[in-house]
Amino acid sequence: MIKTVLFDLDGTLLPMDNNEFTKYYFGLLCKKLAPKGYKTEELIDAVWTGTAAMVKNDGSRPNEDAFWEKFAQILGPQVLDDKATFEDFYQHEFDGARAVCGFDQKLVDIVKYLHENNIRVGLATNPIFPLIATEKRIDWAGFKPEDFEIVTTYESIGYCKPNPEYYSEVLRRMGAKPEESLMVGNDVNEDLVAEKIGMKVFLLTDNVLNKDNKDYSSYPNGDAVALKAYIDSLIVQGE
Repeated sequence: MIKTVLFDLDGTLLPMDNNEFTKYYFGLLCKKLAPKGYKTEELIDAVWTGTAAMVKNDGSRPNEDAFWEKFAQILGPQVLDDKATFEDFYQHEFDGARAVCGFDQKLVDIVKYLHENNIRVGLATNPIFPLIATEKRIDWAGFKPEDFEIVTTYESIGYCKPNPEYYSEVLRRMGAKPEESLMVGNDVNEDLVAEKIGMKVFLLTDNVLNKDNKDYSSYPNGDAVALKAYIDSLIVQGE
């Protein structure tokens, strides 16, 4: 009944408290860029505004272009000369953020189990980070990039969650059908929206994000053990 499973990363395959991670990440980034003359509040505000530009992106250009255009509009075109410094940050200092992330062997085992059952696996992490930062977080979670048929990054796609077109584009690139696919994530707004294109969904609740306090009780949800049971039920139905 399912042939493809997409996973979110942050808070799903990579356990974390989103607020704690964001605070720690910005602390590392601001420290890295302070010698370049970036002021903390201005930098953080500009990153958030650039992120909003990616979320609004319509697929006509990579999210990377949407981010840097807005970022440069706010802080000035000279920031484009600092791209190499940002790259260096993700290569080195970003590793410090691993300290506020967890690890769940049960989730690693579930992905392995899916491969053993010839079910395709994709990483549908919101593409607001560059490839290097995404590969780092994949490693922290106990995986390798090759464990996933597709990994979305800000260089590689022009949509973001919670736009349903993001999920349509991911499945289109994989050649997968929505009705044969499952999305697993921890964000009520960003991940359950995959249902709108016909996907099945599962909400992993260990680090659930629900900023609008929506009732998600009607959706399949729970911890990694519940997720494994739900996947098993779908596999049995498809036999």
